[in-house]
Order: sequence, then structure tokens, then C-alpha cells
Amino acid sequence: MTTQPSATTSPVSPRAASLRGVVLGLATSPRAGLIGVLLVLAAILTAAAGTHPDRVTGLPVNNFLNVYTLIQMATDASGFAIMGVGATIVIISGGIDLSVGAIFALSEVAMALVLREAGPLPPGATLALGLGTCITVSLLCGLANGVMVIGLGVHPFIITLGMMWVLRGLAFVVSHAESILVPQALTHVAKASLGMGTALYPVPLLAMLAVTGAGSLYLTRTVPGRHIFAIGGNREAARYSGLSLDRIQLGVYVVSGLTAGIAAFLGAAFYGSATSSDANGYELYVIASAVVGGASLIGGKGSAVSAMLGALLIVTLRQAIRTLHLDQNYEWIIIGTAMIGAVVLDQGGSRLLARRMARRAVQTRSEGGSRD
Repeated sequence: MTTQPSATTSPVSPRAASLRGVVLGLATSPRAGLIGVLLVLAAILTAAAGTHPDRVTGLPVNNFLNVYTLIQMATDASGFAIMGVGATIVIISGGIDLSVGAIFALSEVAMALVLREAGPLPPGATLALGLGTCITVSLLCGLANGVMVIGLGVHPFIITLGMMWVLRGLAFVVSHAESILVPQALTHVAKASLGMGTALYPVPLLAMLAVTGAGSLYLTRTVPGRHIFAIGGNREAARYSGLSLDRIQLGVYVVSGLTAGIAAFLGAAFYGSATSSDANGYELYVIASAVVGGASLIGGKGSAVSAMLGALLIVTLRQAIRTLHLDQNYEWIIIGTAMIGAVVLDQGGSRLLARRMARRAVQTRSEGGSRD
């Protein structure tokens, strides 16, 4: 007997089914909320920014949606994003690092002092000595954080809060609160146009993408990365599984220090100077980037790519306030409100994904039972 199709069932074309799959996939993506907010903000700014004539072609160019503004925003976000990758790794493990801004300041001040004492050097030697100093100081700071968190058994919030003041104070003392210039060889590297023309400096953008990619691969494709999720998700289960909690915990603070050192090198090289007050308050932006990106403060959840998106969202909000000529006094209110909205949307997407996976599991079990 041939089964007739139901009269109430409308056929769905393969193209419509494919489009629906794409839409559902985007809607249930863990980063759907962040991407949606960024797209809406970009659309509003593009519509409201107006245009200006291009200096070369004379054609109208949007004041927001142009390559100069976008690369400048990426440059502004690069420091938050690079440090956000390290902060996300710490948060996934169940810890927190409030000292990243102070590590940034101490690393770049130490680099500037060493280069000043070293005197004129060839460009390659200047670059190697500056980067080596920055990385060494930041690694030692991260190592000190990890050793104290493990050895003293005190909550990381307290340890890194104390270290924030200690390291900031050290930067203030050794620099005598002066702004120290760094050699132009570093500025030439950080502001290399790479063939994109004048006033376009893509090096911080490329560094941000490289660090984010490396962090994402480390977390998702390596065994140590999976161990970090394991101890953040269930510490006791990880201990009974034979994982070395102390070694993993020490490693995450060293990585956090390393990312702060990379950001410090780029910052000092790009702007041409270093001072103890640099990156003051950055720790809040960095943690906000990680949390807006979906990192859970109780551990076990987070993403390097989402941390970068969180940093871009914060910078886009600041750009929106300037572009729309809003009162600067409302900056914190607007940023805080928008961040809450982004987190709510992101969590809504995660819940939608969970319900979808649950329905699929029920459907799979039902189909298996029917075949039996």
C-alpha cells in the first residue's frame, strides 16, 4: 500500500532547508549574541556617521565604515584582546588575574629603562633586547602570581589584587614617574604599513589575530588546554583523574603574564614611550572582555576568540559614543548596559543550543527504539 503525503504538510525546498540550517546555526552559535550586537552597532554607526570625500578619489566615504577607522579600532582593541586571551585562560581554570595592567606597566617601563641604558644599538638588537626584556619581566610576574596562589593557599583575587599594587608601585619607583621614550626602531616596527599605504598600521591587528589564534589552538587542540577546562569544570574530579593541579595552575598565570608582556611591548613600541601610569584600569577592561566573551567566572567555560570579540565590542561602544556625539559622561553607563545586554543575548543563544541538542538526543533515541 502506498502512503499518501499529508495534505497539511508543505514541501520544503533544499535551498530553503539549507538557509534555515544556516540561520539556526548562527542563532544557536555560542557567539551569536556578541556577533549580533556587533553587527547591530556597526549598522547603526554606518547609518548615522555620515560621509566625507576621499582625499584621493573624491568619492564619498562613510565616516565609520572605512578601512582607516576599522584598523584604528582594531589597534585600540588589540591590547585588551591580547591580555584577554591570557585572562580567559586563567578564568577557565577557575582563577582570576587582577594584576595584568600592572604587569603591562612594569614590563614596558623595564624595557624602556634597559634600552636607554644600553644606548644606541642596531635595529635588530634593539628589537631583540626590548622584546626579551618585556617577555622576561612579564613571565617573572606571572610566575610570582602562580607561586603565591599555590604556595600561600590564598584566593587568587587577593593575591593578584595585592600584586597589582606591588607591581604598579615598582613601575612608579624605577621610572621615577617619568615618561621614558623608547628607540624609534621599535616604533618603526609597530607602525609598519606593510604595503597598505600611509596612516594604516596593521601590526597590532595582526598581533591580536595571532595571539587569539594561538590561544584558541592551545585551549581546543592541546592536552594541556583540555586539562585547564577540566580543573575549572570540576576540580576534585580532575584531581582524582591524576592531573597535576599545581602545575596547571602555575602555567595559567605564567601565560597571563606572557600576554600582558606582549601587549606591553606592542603598546610601548606603537606609542613610542612608557610610563608607570600606562594601562591603569586595563584589568577591568580585560576581565570584561573575557566575561562578555562568555567566560564563566566559576571556571570551566571560555574561548579566546570570544574574548577578542568582547574586546572589539567594548571598543566599538566607545567609538559609537564619539561618532554619535553622545555625552562622554554617560560612557560607563552605556558600556555597562550594553555589556549586560550582550551577556544576556549570549546566554540566550547558549540555552537555545542546549534545548536544540536535547531535542536531537531525544529524537535519536526515539529513532533507535523504532529500529529495534
